[in-house]
Amino acid sequence: MNGVHDMGGMQGFGRVRPEPDEPLFHAPWESRAMAVTVAMGASGQWNIDLARSARESLPPSIYLSSSYYEIWIRALEQLILERGLVTASELSSGQLQAPPGPVARVLTLDSVDAALAAGSPTLREATRPAGFAVGQRVRARNIHPQGHTRLPRYVRGHTGKVVMVHGAHVYPDSHVDSALPPFNSQAEWLYTVVFEGPELWGEGADPQVQVSVDAWEPYLEAVL
Repeated sequence: MNGVHDMGGMQGFGRVRPEPDEPLFHAPWESRAMAVTVAMGASGQWNIDLARSARESLPPSIYLSSSYYEIWIRALEQLILERGLVTASELSSGQLQAPPGPVARVLTLDSVDAALAAGSPTLREATRPAGFAVGQRVRARNIHPQGHTRLPRYVRGHTGKVVMVHGAHVYPDSHVDSALPPFNSQAEWLYTVVFEGPELWGEGADPQVQVSVDAWEPYLEAVL
């Protein structure tokens, strides 16, 4: 969707200022927020794209006023509320008021390292040949979907060159079609496309700037 999260290339937010020697977490609660989010993600009640979509769907005023891990927690609250794993009263009080609901899997302490190392592979067997090849010029389609998408708004309608073909991977836009398992695992060919700075930002852009975007095949069209 064209949400507030899609901030790439937007003006009015100032320069990106990296924090020197930035710590992994700025406060103890941030590490707990990550741990709870990962543990609940491993429960099998949603997939990574549904989690991303929940974060992107937060109201703009909430999203822009929240820190990185605050956004994670607010989205997690939304996900567990929607699936009946917690009640609004329990979230408000911080106290368990009803027996916990069943989940498909429980991430135990002794399985954390293995689960993180395994990740959630998205590579799938291709059912048809790739539509594009390395070196081919393509245009990012000017789409404005209502649901989740991984195509950045600032590249839509612009032309770039395919520099890598990654195989067929789970397509995020359809991975959110079902809120509960089994989830849609439709796969589409995935490419890395390089866009030149002046193509994206106009004549005043730095000609040395290039932006690489991983784009699924339905996001692209051939430049004839």
